[in-house]
Amino acid sequence: MRVALFATCLVDAMAPPVAKATVTVLGRLGCTVEFPLSQTCCGQMHTNTGYADMAAPMVKNHLETFEPYEYVVTPSGSCAASIRHQHPWITRDYLDPELVDRVEALGNRTYELSEFIVNVLGVTDVGAVYPHRVTYHPACHGTRTLGLGELPLKLLHEVRGLELVELPEAAGCCGFGGTFAIKNADVSSAMLADKVHHILTTGAEACTAVDASCLLHIGGGLSRNRTGVDTIHLAEILASTETDPTVTAANGGQP
Repeated sequence: MRVALFATCLVDAMAPPVAKATVTVLGRLGCTVEFPLSQTCCGQMHTNTGYADMAAPMVKNHLETFEPYEYVVTPSGSCAASIRHQHPWITRDYLDPELVDRVEALGNRTYELSEFIVNVLGVTDVGAVYPHRVTYHPACHGTRTLGLGELPLKLLHEVRGLELVELPEAAGCCGFGGTFAIKNADVSSAMLADKVHHILTTGAEACTAVDASCLLHIGGGLSRNRTGVDTIHLAEILASTETDPTVTAANGGQP
């Protein structure tokens, strides 16, 4: 299966291991992954900040870049949501209404990583090993706009060695929201403090999510408070083949 990776500008600039992990997982599942070099930002940041007209050229470039592919996969719920729900009306209002059908068609074959693995490939066990206590933050766009629901959890439940612990008040926003965290820093910080508190009550070693943006924000809060708790993207867990010490012991020291 030929798949195009939309890495997203944030992952490319701030969390490149997430893109590499996505390629690793998809390759393990039999996909041929291509990375179109003409890809740029999807325009979500501009749109959410009130500059949809400035996002229009990015939407056009995105269509021209990814339209040839049968499937587009991205390790970002928020960017997948933007492509699926914002690109059509930006195209209608600021580009060419005649392109809307093509933009909608591309959005309908663009998937966040977990929904592609579970809903398209029909897989829940990707062969991952990650022997750690983990809690899951359901990022807002993935939960409310894409309706990912239990999909990431289905994948996490199948990871060998992983102990998944429920996050209290999980549906609460982490406070990032792109430029919201800058324009409304006090509110954002308060929301982040709540999220960090709830993560710490789980006793988890790491917090995971489907969006690197949320994890950057949460990770900052965890780091500044010297909690010792890490953040890790879902793709990185799914790509992991870290040896489970309990399995090693049971096999006489052999992984």
